[in-house]
Amino acid sequence: MTGAEWLNIGETVLVVVLVAMVLIGAVPAFVMASQFLLVPVHGFVNHLKRSAPTSPRVAVIVPAWNEGAVLAESIDRLMRLEYPDGRLRIYVVDDASTDDTPQVVQAKALQYPGAVFHLRREVGGEGKSHTLNHGIRHVMADDWMEALLIMDADVIYLPDSLRKMTRHLADPEVGAVTAYIREGSADKNYLSRFVSFEYVLGQLGSRRAQNVGGAITCLAGGAQLHTRRNIEDLGGAIDTSSLAEDTVTTFETQLSGKRVVFEPLAVVLAEEPQRVGALWKQRLRWARGNVQITKRYRDIWFRPSSEHRLGSIFFGLAWFGIYLLPVFMIMASIGLISLYVMESPISEFIFRSMWIVVGAASIYTITLAAMLDPGITRTAWREVVLFPGVLFTIVVLSAFFPGLFTELVPSLFGLRMTETGIDIWYIAIYAWISLCILGAWGVKKLDEANAPEWLMAMTVYLLGYGPILVAITFDSYVKEAQGAAMVWDKTEKTGRVMA
Repeated sequence: MTGAEWLNIGETVLVVVLVAMVLIGAVPAFVMASQFLLVPVHGFVNHLKRSAPTSPRVAVIVPAWNEGAVLAESIDRLMRLEYPDGRLRIYVVDDASTDDTPQVVQAKALQYPGAVFHLRREVGGEGKSHTLNHGIRHVMADDWMEALLIMDADVIYLPDSLRKMTRHLADPEVGAVTAYIREGSADKNYLSRFVSFEYVLGQLGSRRAQNVGGAITCLAGGAQLHTRRNIEDLGGAIDTSSLAEDTVTTFETQLSGKRVVFEPLAVVLAEEPQRVGALWKQRLRWARGNVQITKRYRDIWFRPSSEHRLGSIFFGLAWFGIYLLPVFMIMASIGLISLYVMESPISEFIFRSMWIVVGAASIYTITLAAMLDPGITRTAWREVVLFPGVLFTIVVLSAFFPGLFTELVPSLFGLRMTETGIDIWYIAIYAWISLCILGAWGVKKLDEANAPEWLMAMTVYLLGYGPILVAITFDSYVKEAQGAAMVWDKTEKTGRVMA
């Protein structure tokens, strides 16, 4: 072969690699859409056929550090649950609080004798899992407890939520049940409304699909109900080596052959962050936990097993579609820009193909999710429409309608784009899929500078809420690679939840 022929082969191979990099960028959207295709199936394939009314004796463990502002209401709501008298005990594990948490709990113990208990740790600060284990050791010391409910101090259980969870324990194959955590602040702002809709997507949507697939990613930290047998099989304690103790518990339960069930009709209200910095701190802990989980269970990914469904192709794609999302996005940008610089004739076709798939998948998932919780959709309709961001919408429109922004829109103002302007436009929209990660970092910096809320809201609407979560995932890679300290940063709660 001549040198020119080798060069042509090399260029062809390079183009194929770059095209593959671009198409990989569409994988997460395709996976999400695939999950949402299973959501309607959940009406027929669910665990309700094996459930039955049952009321085991439930011990509720509430880890608390400086939760005086929210504990009283949470305890009162628990005591008013539609659950048989005498079959519910609440154990507040006070992690050496320095506020009025002890006094609040002690007052409730007097108000509800024999039902509310105050367990004090004189030396705290070790993290949520250690606090939980202090309570678990206490309730496991006798045989009264038949089921264990782990919750957060600020959450509010709707009256029928617990009995809708316990009905699944009628099936001896079930080890744990989780509920739908719904953002319940009475004074939602733009960010907590975004979180509201994110929870619809990630729980009412994705976890319904996971029920159908037979494997659940995570028991919600604020709403996880375990059988006593499951806690015993876990060694009588919650894992303390990871920032994602709830996910470790979920995986270990399923690896032992027991089933984990998501109950979408059991609703638990929670207070979520209203500032980007607080959200970043909370989600960075979650994301770092996922990095740790991915490494810890590396031997199960894409290895189907007759004992559990964690190794299924469907579950693996669902996990890595989120876990590797920043990588996929950066690869897609590199591929698109490289094809454009090489003046490849297929660069625009590949760009349009990827973004049409991403756009169509986003429209489908967001539209279906909006139907799952009409109450959230009514209050957060702006956040539903702008969940991917204004700039995302512009990129998608440029894929569906070539020339819209390079010819039609400029012509409306009597303008015509130059070749240089067109080059800049294409490079910008090709790069946006990863530039948005950098933009999310800029939003965090704005928040740290105490930018006014109207500016923060406008910036997030423009950028999109999703890129913030992606940037946090990328930050988790960096923090884990640096070996940053594993600190369980508590999100400050102010008692904004109303049932």
